[in-house]
Amino acid sequence: MARGTTVTEYLPRSSKLSASDTFSLSSKIQREIERNGISRPKGYTVSWHANPEVEKHHFGMAHPMKPWRLTLTKEIVMAYGMHTAMDTHLSRAATVEELVEFHKEDYIDFLSSVTPQNLGTNYPWLKPGAVGYSGPFFGVGEDCPIFDGLFEYCSLYAGASIDAARKLTSHQSDIAINWSGGLHHAKKAEASGFCYINDIVLAILQLLRHHPRVLYIDIDVHHGDGVEQAFWSTDRVLTLSFHKYDKETFFPGTGPLDDTGPTHPDNPGAHHSLNVPLNDGIDDVSYQWLFESVVGPCIDTYRPTAIVLQCGADSLGHDRLGCFNLNIQGHGSCVSYVKSFKIPLLVVGGGGYTPRNVARAWAHETSICIGADKGLDPTLPLHTPFRHHFAEEGPTLFPPLHATRFENKNPRAYLESVVTAIREQLRYMHGAPSVQMSHIPPDIQGWREEIDKELEEEAKREEETKEEKDGAGGLLARTGRRRDYERSAGTRGELSVL
Repeated sequence: MARGTTVTEYLPRSSKLSASDTFSLSSKIQREIERNGISRPKGYTVSWHANPEVEKHHFGMAHPMKPWRLTLTKEIVMAYGMHTAMDTHLSRAATVEELVEFHKEDYIDFLSSVTPQNLGTNYPWLKPGAVGYSGPFFGVGEDCPIFDGLFEYCSLYAGASIDAARKLTSHQSDIAINWSGGLHHAKKAEASGFCYINDIVLAILQLLRHHPRVLYIDIDVHHGDGVEQAFWSTDRVLTLSFHKYDKETFFPGTGPLDDTGPTHPDNPGAHHSLNVPLNDGIDDVSYQWLFESVVGPCIDTYRPTAIVLQCGADSLGHDRLGCFNLNIQGHGSCVSYVKSFKIPLLVVGGGGYTPRNVARAWAHETSICIGADKGLDPTLPLHTPFRHHFAEEGPTLFPPLHATRFENKNPRAYLESVVTAIREQLRYMHGAPSVQMSHIPPDIQGWREEIDKELEEEAKREEETKEEKDGAGGLLARTGRRRDYERSAGTRGELSVL
């Protein structure tokens, strides 16, 4: 695929830096690159897909989802100079046509038109209350609020995952990263669990245009129910979710061990939805053993030609909503293991509600993707923006997160029984399914190119208008409504200055 406006270079800069400041910062980053031995990987290509506009959105002061975590992640990655080892791309918003490849049109129409200002007028049945509003309408409510810029936020993170998947299918990337994605709870016509658009499903649909089999792996503390549901009746996607399971008390209450897909043996999706239910407090050693004991046989049996790895960071210790005892190295070991199979890999984010630890984990996992993790100094570079936000545990990538209030309730005997059950399910697959590649999602490239042309023409018109207002070469003052401060309701030290 030729590079156009769909995927363009992403080299963010601070507009507040003078020329001398920029030169000084570049010199510091260059020293970190040399000191940590960061270079482009040999033999494979990694691409990083992001859009800074995603970071600006705000779910609400008391809401645990903080897009600000993406800012922290980006700043760590760039402070080390890891971005120089990747192809970096600014992803544009997904189009409506792309979104309805999975989601229902009336749901997308709702998301694209609803605002906090017209909510009461256009949707009076969503009654306002002390904590927002409630009503059985497309899943919106306290967990999934309507906020300013909602549709832009959804379109941007979805577009990044779609573009990342297309980089893999065009063989321009071997590993593609989108930390803003991984919103695995969204359903076809329902927001759920802080997720509105299921970017993972949209990305997998792109992969299925070229890949006969896709393995989806989810290490979020919550069950990947939306992705499992989307591919419930197909053998072209094997979903594998590691998560805390408690039907009564832990969201979403799905994903028991015996939930393996449709029960009718003639349904192609039978035995292609695998779940690894866990109890509170699992630690690094147990999790890594379990992960490798399950994922290895799944890859050997199913033989995927592409893998999507959802790296939800709420499975870390000290997470505001989580209940596991994983350290950042333990979480990252999953990325290392999957990468070792050298299968085209899409890496996305997901949950994670202690922003500073989310940023640490995803920056570390970025270093794993580019092969720089072994020699990386864990002390955050002194020039890292917002470095003071990491002061509570110290300015390090690897604070001890295993010492939490959760006892490990996953004895070895239980974990071994889970591995046995998963391997028993794999026996029913009878090897990897054969695929007639005529049955693939429709090609959306044609109208994407048309949209690209329209966007180019619109940009030219806006540039002409700007010059008429400001004079040739003039600069319009940047305006925009943003919140200056954001305080998490979680643990101390989560104040985020935007």
